[in-house]
Amino acid sequence: MAHGRSRTSGGAGFYGRPPLQARIGAVAHSMWRSPGGRFALVVMALWLAVSVVSLVWTPYPLLHTDGGNAWASPSVAHPLGTDGVGADVLSWLMAGSRTDLAIALLTVLVSAAIGLALTAAMVSTRRMLASASVVIVDALIAIPTVLLALLFAVPFGASIAVVVAACGITYGLNMARILRPTAALAARSAYVEAARASGVGAWRVFVRHIVPSTFPVLAVQLSMSAGTSILAEAGLTYLGVGVPSGVPSWGHSLTTSVRLISVYPLTVLWPGLVVTLVVTALYLLGDAIRDCADPLANPELRRVADGRVPERVVPISADEEVQS
Repeated sequence: MAHGRSRTSGGAGFYGRPPLQARIGAVAHSMWRSPGGRFALVVMALWLAVSVVSLVWTPYPLLHTDGGNAWASPSVAHPLGTDGVGADVLSWLMAGSRTDLAIALLTVLVSAAIGLALTAAMVSTRRMLASASVVIVDALIAIPTVLLALLFAVPFGASIAVVVAACGITYGLNMARILRPTAALAARSAYVEAARASGVGAWRVFVRHIVPSTFPVLAVQLSMSAGTSILAEAGLTYLGVGVPSGVPSWGHSLTTSVRLISVYPLTVLWPGLVVTLVVTALYLLGDAIRDCADPLANPELRRVADGRVPERVVPISADEEVQS
């Protein structure tokens, strides 16, 4: 005879952790429902699509010039006009999209690596390492991006690597300074102390427990690093220490046309508009990820967590109960 008692088929409790796909889907759906998140996702998708298309096709070859058709107004042949040497502005903007996309992605990777490494050092249990790291970050954070790029450009010359290195280092230092309070608070929490007491390594504790606690701040900082790197690329290219003249970029398009802005304003309008839209979208993307990935601020994410599938309940038979 079976009784009303039951047991679960697993030992992790009645509820399981919601699947990663469900959580990602809830975050993406919430971002799409918010105006800022939808704008950011649309602009990011267009940016990626144009970058991919420009690898195989542009309206005109980049080396195609027509000196007799310089500074032409928008037309059917040239939808965005031409620049001072008769090159098609749309073709250069399309080709420049992949250069700026590469700069933004590389800057995010470099700044994240430097910022997280310094944050790990600043919240380390070794007091000498933590104190020295704080002093180093406070001392180096005052170095501006332009000065660092000029120092790198002296031995290496103008290149994309100079832009990525200068932006990655300066943004990484700033990221570490901003992440430190949140990371230090998480490092003193009970679950981190329990993980350390159980013998978990310091780096694993940082990656598995401390970094997720800083994710809202980290998402905003990474998006700001990507957006600011595009602005820095334009400024450094204008100064002659950024992207070389033969490489297409949005900063190069601005540099070649800004000198005659009062005579031919449209040639400056298009790259300036593209840079403004992309940078704004990157900033909004970080804010949307921060808000939508937080269960306290996102009801849909809480519903996904509340809708966890219970483990299979197996009734205990009479024979098993007698044996127990």
